[in-house]
Amino acid sequence: MEEEIKRTCLYDKHIALNAKMSPFGGFDMPIQYSGITNEHNAVRNDVGIFDVSHMGQVMITGEQAEEFVDYIFTNDVTSIAEGKILYGMMLMQNGGTVDDLLVYKMGPNQYFLVINAANIDKDLNWIISQNKNFKVGVENMSDYYGEIAIQGPKSETVLEKLTGLKVSDLEFYTFKEYAYRGENIIISRTGYTGEDGFEIYGSHAFTQYAWDLFIQAGITPCGLGCRDTLRFEAGLPLYGHELSEEINPIMAGLGMFVKMDKPNFIGKEAILHYKEDLTKKIVGLELTEKSVPRAGYEIYNEDGKLVGNVTTGYISISSGLPVCMALVKIDYSTLGTTLYVKIRNKNFAATVIRKQFYKKNYKK
Repeated sequence: MEEEIKRTCLYDKHIALNAKMSPFGGFDMPIQYSGITNEHNAVRNDVGIFDVSHMGQVMITGEQAEEFVDYIFTNDVTSIAEGKILYGMMLMQNGGTVDDLLVYKMGPNQYFLVINAANIDKDLNWIISQNKNFKVGVENMSDYYGEIAIQGPKSETVLEKLTGLKVSDLEFYTFKEYAYRGENIIISRTGYTGEDGFEIYGSHAFTQYAWDLFIQAGITPCGLGCRDTLRFEAGLPLYGHELSEEINPIMAGLGMFVKMDKPNFIGKEAILHYKEDLTKKIVGLELTEKSVPRAGYEIYNEDGKLVGNVTTGYISISSGLPVCMALVKIDYSTLGTTLYVKIRNKNFAATVIRKQFYKKNYKK
């Protein structure tokens, strides 16, 4: 029986704005409003607003919360202060990626995990299955929280002006809890676009209020179409493409988020092996002709041997160049290597380049 598709608390708002809707991660989500290029450029040059209420939130609490999160997470939560955020992964014992996520340290006994929409049930079941020897509580908060993202170089100015809240003292990858309109909300500064930006978490009613506040002020509504083109240009991974149960963080070039000097975490032994004997790697490719390299397209070497597949590809909106990220055999991952992307039964030459196609503009 097909699972019923979910709607976020902002679904009616998207319909009212004539958004083009499509299923994503089990939710009916807006893909675009005025057009992907227009929305992409609004975020690069001005400010845009996204509904990201489909993302999952899990609260880990208890006297062993820090110990438990550090065990299931690749980054080192013991090294950061309250109010800080870490990016990292949860891994299987074989090193495959359960999910990539953000961990908000609310206190030594309280951690707020933000997980991918498509993985909410899988992640929750996995987290609970690992919680046999720890004194912690695991609560799925995904149905309570709505979330909007305000992204772009003018996001700080707009957010402060429209809400009256002071967010300029929030550093990159930090958050604060604010008392606002009778409830506690969380505002963080991470972004998934390569630009400065904020995430606002609150009840469904608050999220609807905040969405209307920004839309009525003329802020450009942005769909998941440009969210993908923006994160792709900045070289940021999307689970199911550049990370998966088959693609570990070392293959994805995300080893900096895997702290091997920690005493223990799930998948550590497997990652040690991959560090010593890596067989595949995510790279960037730039095609010599203007054709679009889509996810799944095959990649060949000069001898016609299959050596990889495209994970995400576009004509970059910011540069106009045909580029992609691809998982290729390690022998073909060196910068400058010539490979061939098969597009509609024709091979297009491509050069291995760095997988960041746009310079990030985060507030440091």
